[in-house]
Amino acid sequence: MKHIISILMENESGALSRVAGLFSARGYNIESLTVAPTEDPSLSRMTLVTSGSEEIIEQITKQLNKLIDVVKLVDLAESFHIERELMMVKIKTTIENRDEIRSMANIFRGKIIDVTPSTYIIEMTGPSEKLDAFIAAIDPDSIIEAVRSGATGISRGEKGLHL
Repeated sequence: MKHIISILMENESGALSRVAGLFSARGYNIESLTVAPTEDPSLSRMTLVTSGSEEIIEQITKQLNKLIDVVKLVDLAESFHIERELMMVKIKTTIENRDEIRSMANIFRGKIIDVTPSTYIIEMTGPSEKLDAFIAAIDPDSIIEAVRSGATGISRGEKGLHL
């Protein structure tokens, strides 16, 4: 099962490498990882996506909590949350398929952010499943490249990850 672990940590050099090292040393896989400063410049929020059994996830969270840089963490899979991912995809276009590609982007609520005579770059946000569905709906031979941020998430309601 996929888990999104949101970690509040000290905004110091080396913190990211310590988290990655913890996963590497134990043979756990990180599916995606995003890190950015929070509203408090001394703290960063790391969003880490991994998968595994409940026992493995419990072990991961225990090990993460032992790291000195980690202030607080939450497994978003344990509560109601909102999850989003950003994708940019560069698609080869022709005069014949430009309208179809534009229509497909609109159906998936994507935004064309760059246009050349032979390509579109489409920006799209949403749950990972939505982005997967868009990629599946496009002719694979027309996709030049796709860049995805990995999932990030936030708890619903008044509960939040803060001090």
